[in-house]
Amino acid sequence: MSNKSKIEWTEQTWNPTTGCTKVSPGCKHCYAETMARRLKAMGAGGYDNGFELAMHEKRLQQPLKRKKPTVYFVNSMSDLFHEEITDNFLDKVFDVIKRTPQHTYQILTKRSERLPEYFKTRACPPNVWLGVSVEDKKYGMPRIEHLRCVDATIRFLSVEPLLEDIGSIDLSNIHWVIVGGESGSSARPMQAEWADNIRRQCELNSVAYFFKQWGAWGADGVKRAKQANGRKLNGRIYDNYPAMDLTLSV
Repeated sequence: MSNKSKIEWTEQTWNPTTGCTKVSPGCKHCYAETMARRLKAMGAGGYDNGFELAMHEKRLQQPLKRKKPTVYFVNSMSDLFHEEITDNFLDKVFDVIKRTPQHTYQILTKRSERLPEYFKTRACPPNVWLGVSVEDKKYGMPRIEHLRCVDATIRFLSVEPLLEDIGSIDLSNIHWVIVGGESGSSARPMQAEWADNIRRQCELNSVAYFFKQWGAWGADGVKRAKQANGRKLNGRIYDNYPAMDLTLSV
């Protein structure tokens, strides 16, 4: 079944594929890889091979069984546009999305170069929010241009983990930006000014800004054994969503 999510900006997760491989510094301490090892040890279905990439035909039907309008984060345990996931399987995923217009699907990828290629001959369904990860300048920033090539209802950036000050961002045709620090025992610190720089640019460009978390390092620059879980930046919570009729029940 799909699972209720602890991710602040979504409701449920749907993982028609699991497993992945590292492509950039944002992948270094991948939470999904750690979780996959735990699930394998627990004998959970679909994780027999741990974090090796797998396509799960049986999971494709899960959203079809849910009538209540739901916000799904697609592939919290993988990357839907991984190079080893076939176009044929992607077509099946998007067919389910088209057949369930009551749901909203948030899809996030680090394989942004595949977006314009795949959608060149296919329309992106209107109930899809399409996003790319932007953890730094070298690897993350170029993904934004690939995303902009796709005619998606909502285009968003997941700037998490934010690993450096990414400077000036071209936010034209971007609707939503999520920012967050890294979690886990080996987490790399995030500076408040990095996150605030993005916030200011979002406000200037009328782009919704969502500050997800500080992660292992608090706003005070202190690393803690347990995740700081702080959601405040500049003393307040930023939890804005794109200007659409969307109410999360989480």
